[in-house]
Amino acid sequence: MLNMDLNKTVVVKTTMQVWEGSPSEGVWRKPLAREAVEHGHTTSLVRFDPDSSFTEHSHPFGEEIFVLDGVFSDQYGDYPAGTYLRNPPGSKHMPFSQQGCTLFVKLDQFKPDDSSEVRIDTKLAQWLPGQGRLQVMPLHEFENESVALVRWPSHSKFQPHRHVGGEEIFVLSGTFIDEYDSYPQGSWIRSPHKSEHTPFVEEETIIWVKTGHLPIL
Repeated sequence: MLNMDLNKTVVVKTTMQVWEGSPSEGVWRKPLAREAVEHGHTTSLVRFDPDSSFTEHSHPFGEEIFVLDGVFSDQYGDYPAGTYLRNPPGSKHMPFSQQGCTLFVKLDQFKPDDSSEVRIDTKLAQWLPGQGRLQVMPLHEFENESVALVRWPSHSKFQPHRHVGGEEIFVLSGTFIDEYDSYPQGSWIRSPHKSEHTPFVEEETIIWVKTGHLPIL
């Protein structure tokens, strides 16, 4: 299955991918990973054409969404670009988009007790001081898992570090760089437990980042 080996670093530069159809007309996908056989455990980009919808469905093990562009909606509300959503295990909804939207989606990957519903408009939330010149916007924490946005000012560099429990990044703007490669906007990187790197940027860059959530194999 797609990108299942959690012992390896995986990089997908999604602008190079082709959109694939889904069971609902007008809804498209770019699959990034299927991280376990049980429960589905998928990571993907999802695009809704204007005036498209998806059938009502449940999330037995949760759904995590970051709205990349447009406005995403369901029967509970409208979520503009920059909104971070967590739909807890057992939730269900009927998503749609009137103007169209693109989403970063992680499906069925919550721990059973991680039951918080989260709705954060990151365009309005506060940035906090991070290490050095970096700024951080915390989005969610549960046990060892931490999710945040990180803003890197131009020409900033982070110290060499090791990822205990792994790290996952989606580049929202700019270009993220380390000693292995450069990752432009739209890149998805999953680094395994105990992986190491020394990241930096040349232009202002914002990333969505999750740490501590991958198996310690």
